[in-house]
Parts: sequence; structure tokens; C-alpha cells
Amino acid sequence: MSEITQLETPVFAEASPSVLHQLNLCNRRLERLLHNLRNEHNAEAEIRDIARDVIRAVEINPDVALACIFLSQINGTYAVRHCIETAVVTVVIARSMNLNPANSLTVTAAALTMNVGMLRHHEGFQNKNSPLSHEEMAIVRRHPEESADMLRDVGIDDDDWISCVLMHHENDEGSGYPAGIASPEVTLNAKLLSFADRYCAQVSARNYRKSILPSLALRNLIDDKQAPVDPHLADCFRRELGDFPPGCLVRLAGGEIGVVSRRQGCSRGLQVHYLRDAAGAMLSPALPRCLDDGPLAITEGLSEDQASTRFSMKQIWGTQASL
Repeated sequence: MSEITQLETPVFAEASPSVLHQLNLCNRRLERLLHNLRNEHNAEAEIRDIARDVIRAVEINPDVALACIFLSQINGTYAVRHCIETAVVTVVIARSMNLNPANSLTVTAAALTMNVGMLRHHEGFQNKNSPLSHEEMAIVRRHPEESADMLRDVGIDDDDWISCVLMHHENDEGSGYPAGIASPEVTLNAKLLSFADRYCAQVSARNYRKSILPSLALRNLIDDKQAPVDPHLADCFRRELGDFPPGCLVRLAGGEIGVVSRRQGCSRGLQVHYLRDAAGAMLSPALPRCLDDGPLAITEGLSEDQASTRFSMKQIWGTQASL
């Protein structure tokens, strides 16, 4: 391994709250609430409270929050976990766009509730090994309206929240659903939620397929001619997530294998914790390094199977990633 000084590596305070623990608590609370939504007497306040907790978790350390997604560390059923993961990405991008706190809270709450109208069908769809039937596709295409109706039924009358849920599958040129609305009617918040939803759907593992590497997922969405992406949002996603977000397993030019640990870990950009040396031997502890354009450059992203290594998030991020 080249001689590199370990620069700009923070020491995590032992008292730091755990982002991973907070997100898993949010997931459990959301699961209970969504499955019992029609019987909730204070649904709006409860959902906003969970949304605030997701925002706080991201604010503690957005890199750890993102890594929880790419390392599949948020527990629970896919249907609810996906909403939490989408909310995390939504918060990260909303911060980049300098959305005001009220706006950020609204779009985060919308992310948590966007699929509630399809919740009882979601897991069944995940277990299918064949394409969805016409009837099942009809359920999918109706779910934004059914979700909005359920939210209104439990007393949520925030127009921005409801419009985000209604329009999170609409496209700029009118090819989306349920209503085929086109810009400028599709709001920026709905576009943000749509991008985050589709991105998380690709980078998360499903029952029927493995996750897609972040670089490919981002390219798939930005190059999708069927559902063009708002250029400003595309720029935000490139800047904040890029090809190798935190939690992404990578191979370095020298043959080492590591995990991206910080987006702005060094003056030169990404920080990677080395997990295996060039000969394939496990490194204990994992070694943090700043990247450059030479032997420390990333050559490719890796799946867990390709990296063939296991580690706990706490080993990399300290107490902010403890269970």
C-alpha cells in the first residue's frame, strides 16, 4: 500500500447518538402506524414526529444515514423500509437545495406515506417471480390516489403533502400516473420525492433481485428517456450522492477493497476505509484513507458478493452507527 498520511479523519465522540439506531426506531414506529392508520386519532402529528426524527438522524451524520441504505441496515419489511430510505435521500437532497424547514418536513412526511394505499399489496408484489397482472398493475397505478384518500380520511389536509403523494409518479411530459399531469403542474417537491423513490427502489435489494450499484442506478434515472428528470434535481443527486456514496463498496486502483465512509472526508473529496489489502488480506482495524487520482483512485463499485467481506457499520463510523 502506498505511504499515505491519514488526514482529516475525525474521532467520533462516544456520546454521539446512533443514526442507525434512530432510523430503525423510526422504521418500527412507521410500520405500526401505517398498518393501523385508519384507527389513528392523531395521525398527522404522529407522522410529522417520525419525519422530524428522520431529519434529526440525517442531521447527526448524513453519511451514516446514507450508508444505512447502501449496506441494507434498516430492518423491517421492504414496503416500510423503502419509505424510510426514500425519506433519508429526500432529506439529504432537500438540504442541498436549501429548502426551508417547513418544506423539508412536508416532503419528508410525504415520503413516509407515499405508498400507504398499496401497503397491504406491497409484500405480495415483492414475492412474485413473474410480471404483475393487469389487475395488479391497476392497483399500482391507483396507489397515489388511494394513499392521498387515506391521508385525507385521517385528517391530513396539508395541500403540499397531499399533492406530493398524488404526484410522486407523474412525469414532466405527462407520461406518468395516475392523472398524466405535466409540468409546470408537477411540483418541485413531487419531483424530488419521485427521484428519491425511484433511486432507492433501484439501490435496495428486493426479494426477487439484488440491489443495483449506485453509479448504475443514478445513470439509469438520469438517462431515462421515458421519464425525464428535472436537470436541477439531477445535478443535486450527482453532487450529493455521486457514483460512490457512503456505504458503497469499492475496488481501488492498487487492488485494495474498501467502503466509502465520507463524501467530504478530505480536502480532495471522498474518504474510504480500506477493508482488504491488495493481496486480499482483511485489515483490522479498517484503515481510513483520502483518495487521489493515482493508486488510491476508485476503479469500480462492488456488490457485497464481489467484495466478499463482512464488517459492522460501527467498525467504520463508531457509535453513530451502533445498533
